[in-house]
Amino acid sequence: MSVKRKVYSADFKAKLVLEVLAGEKTINEIASKYEMTPKNLINWKKQFLENMSLAFDKSIVVKEYKNEIETLQKSNDDLAKKVGNLIVEKDFLVEKLLSLALKDIYISFSF
Repeated sequence: MSVKRKVYSADFKAKLVLEVLAGEKTINEIASKYEMTPKNLINWKKQFLENMSLAFDKSIVVKEYKNEIETLQKSNDDLAKKVGNLIVEKDFLVEKLLSLALKDIYISFSF
């Protein structure tokens, strides 16, 4: 039987990280208060401190997403082009196969 993982909201994580940063209680005290592992709080604090500058400069995040979108669109266009080429090839081969089959039928009846 598997244990279902808890999913915490960003607001909840931020609240707990601010509580940790306030320093009034230890990480272990806060973790036991909310029935979670201290490792979660340590990871959230680390993530918060690494990304706190984003709160003041959203253009960095927007630029990263724009670059990711452009890359995905280019990849999507390449795949669509390949699919189109494969469809054209398939249609050509089906017509050729039908043509050969009809030719074989015609030859067998002409004797």
